[in-house]
Amino acid sequence: MADIAENEKRLGYNSGTDSESGSAQGVAIYELPKGIKGVYYNPVTQVVMLGFVCFMCPGLFNALTGLGGGGQLDATTASNANATLYATFAAGAFFSGSVNNKLGSRLTLLLGTTGYSLYIGSYLALNIHPKAGGFVIASGAILGICAGLLWTAQGSLMLSYATEDQKGKFIGIFWAIFNLGAVVGASVSLGQNFHSKANAVGNGTYIGFLILTLIGVTIPIFMADPEKMIRTDGTKVTTPRHPSWKVEFYGLYLTLRTDPMVILLFPMFLASNWFYTWQFNEYNQALFNIRARSLNNLVYWLAQILGSLSIGFLLDQTFISRRVRAFSAWCILLGMVFIVHTWAFFYQRQYTRTSLPPEATKIDIFDHGYASRILVYIFCGLLDAMWQTTAYWLIGAMSNDPAKLAYFAGFYKSVQSAGGAGAWAADARLTPYMNMFISTWVILVAGLVFALPMIHLRVKNYTELTDEILCVFSLTPFLFLFLWALL
Repeated sequence: MADIAENEKRLGYNSGTDSESGSAQGVAIYELPKGIKGVYYNPVTQVVMLGFVCFMCPGLFNALTGLGGGGQLDATTASNANATLYATFAAGAFFSGSVNNKLGSRLTLLLGTTGYSLYIGSYLALNIHPKAGGFVIASGAILGICAGLLWTAQGSLMLSYATEDQKGKFIGIFWAIFNLGAVVGASVSLGQNFHSKANAVGNGTYIGFLILTLIGVTIPIFMADPEKMIRTDGTKVTTPRHPSWKVEFYGLYLTLRTDPMVILLFPMFLASNWFYTWQFNEYNQALFNIRARSLNNLVYWLAQILGSLSIGFLLDQTFISRRVRAFSAWCILLGMVFIVHTWAFFYQRQYTRTSLPPEATKIDIFDHGYASRILVYIFCGLLDAMWQTTAYWLIGAMSNDPAKLAYFAGFYKSVQSAGGAGAWAADARLTPYMNMFISTWVILVAGLVFALPMIHLRVKNYTELTDEILCVFSLTPFLFLFLWALL
């Protein structure tokens, strides 16, 4: 135990505050800056800026992906690009925590944004040159590496700036602004394509998206240095010491060794990108023309804002114990999974890939039956935001230290992206729609089942240093035996 504590100290770990109210016990308290400087260095301001980085880049990527097939008539190129993207994302994100701790969050965030402009530009190239599919796939591979960097830096900053009782609020603020990017992107697409009854978007949509993502690349330059940040309770945000790569990779191993319970969240992480393939391609792209797809896309991301803020509000109710909040969120997610997929099942059984080819006449916004189908899509958006927000909150309940949170965020995005790679690859191989639907339902339920023992054993009412250095020598073998038995 002493050796583990010493290793965490050497790696720059600090559990931060250990009370639900955010007051520090035995931790130095700093005076908060005043005036304009105080506004700029306020953690909420920085999380808002972080939200706008993701508003401009991943948010618009989501708007494009949410159209189904990247807005194209044939979804094959987009599915192959997404499979490649998430494969490199999965590989890169696993080590992105080490990169973040070595380079610092602002530089990591800046590097991560660049891939989004390249990727959206590749679809513009594909619209102009139909044989540019290889460029789209290569851009997807590059974006995967960049996305791993961006999301790891984002997770580390968002969770480390908040006190214990603010994590749900900060996640909700971030997720609302981030998804507002997808809302704006979907609005641009809807405006561009409202009078179109075709099944693909025009060049103007891609050009608009490209300009906005280029603006997003510049935002990290103007963000505050994390080393100068003070939380609202007066505690200073600890930052990694930028050790050698060897020490950083050892820190990656140490994080898994000292906190093996995070492994039980891996199925939940895996599910969090798997369901997009069915929602975007097998439902939105398969059933609707471009006008309806654009409107569906808009309400989907609006629902995400509502979902993230509502579950974040629940998760921050300090008059309820943190364990009760965790179990309450788990129950809400389980209920939403069954509501959405039981409802959607009655629509999915009505069509297949062969009965509804890409060139077929699709459902329009004025057609009979459209209203009930868009309601399903709204509930899909609510479920997505609640799922992602709860996953982040569970990570935040395990630690307050930015270095350790960077590793956790890297694990999250790596496993999440592995799920996305598998789902998009299955779609590119024309897996039957019903198979994709059932796999989505099963994986979501499995994610919750695996997370339940982690919530019971690891989520405490207060985050303490002793919680972060569990006696893993006796715990780890049993945990892996448990996972092996279930699999």
